[in-house]
Amino acid sequence: MTDFYAWVDRLGKAGIRRGAQPLVEEGRLVSGLKGATVTDGVFAESKEAIAGYFLIAVGSMDEAVRIAQECPILQYGAAIEVRPIADHCKPMAEIKANSQV
Repeated sequence: MTDFYAWVDRLGKAGIRRGAQPLVEEGRLVSGLKGATVTDGVFAESKEAIAGYFLIAVGSMDEAVRIAQECPILQYGAAIEVRPIADHCKPMAEIKANSQV
């Protein structure tokens, strides 16, 4: 964990890390009409779970992948999913695209 936190600190000092937070192992799932159903628990769909997130500012997906490849927890079997941030959720992007036609 010392190596991991040193890696996190390096990202911050380089001005790359814009945000990062662990997620606690509890939560609630809100669903149904007007959120009528609220269920307690953790809701990972598989044996994998999301432990937290990092928001980084880089110029490309390749650069983000290179940064992820440097993370020390990979040597202990962890996996890191790298995704870009969308400007809009998919349904809103489709609405905007259709309204500009």
